Amino acid sequence: MKKLLVIFFLLACGVAQAAKVDTVDTYSNAMKKNIKAVVIRPDNYADKAEWPVVYLLHGHGGSYNNWVKNVKYVQDAADQLQMMIVCPDGGVSSWYWDSPEDASWKYETYVAGELVKWVDANYKTRKDAKGRGITGLSMGGHGALYLAFRHQDVFGTAGSMSGGVDIRPYPNNWNMAKRLGTQAEQPERWDKYTVINMLHLLTPNSLALIIDCGTEDFFYKVNENLHKELLYRGIPHDYLTRPGAHNWDYWNNAVQYQLLFMHNFFDRK
Repeated sequence: MKKLLVIFFLLACGVAQAAKVDTVDTYSNAMKKNIKAVVIRPDNYADKAEWPVVYLLHGHGGSYNNWVKNVKYVQDAADQLQMMIVCPDGGVSSWYWDSPEDASWKYETYVAGELVKWVDANYKTRKDAKGRGITGLSMGGHGALYLAFRHQDVFGTAGSMSGGVDIRPYPNNWNMAKRLGTQAEQPERWDKYTVINMLHLLTPNSLALIIDCGTEDFFYKVNENLHKELLYRGIPHDYLTRPGAHNWDYWNNAVQYQLLFMHNFFDRK
């Protein structure tokens, strides 16, 4: 509580802080190519030996710089909440899978493995799951939960904003068939790769989870279903919903809850 009061005091006094924003080139050995990412460091980065990191994923059609271009708060949050934030490039339509259909798309391997190792090697990070979180919007909301569920040794907390947490109602959308094959030909694969069917990987409190979706969002129903299934299985999670659609107005607001939730998780660990 004292730390939050200090943050609010600094804001009220107009104390100038300026997070450092790096645009970096990383290399994916799995995909044999360079991939850009944004790395945001707090202004007082030099003052600590290690920092918690939140990986913030973009949506379908987006890229690594979407968050810093569209949401000023993301940079402010690094200072206010004392964390690093990394925005990877997930390809325009990877869904953060290692595609079983196209071997040139291995974004699970890249984000949960290669990128995390690169960031840990090049920055002063806390190098365990208690110091790492992952969240994202839309395709990135699906991706964050998908990666965290499958890599609980890497991420200790995960979130989703307007996430496509059940892909099966949308067999013809967002190039998913290019990554998985068509649902008609590969129904078992679509069942396996959808987040709502992966809850068997969780045990209570194995991940700190926060899920958020607006009531006017086309993904609202699948998020409601995920929430109910988590309740049924006794998996603790924060679930937020309020009026809003699938747009940057909503995500400007939602990301503040997500990052504060992860800040509180890091503080407890």
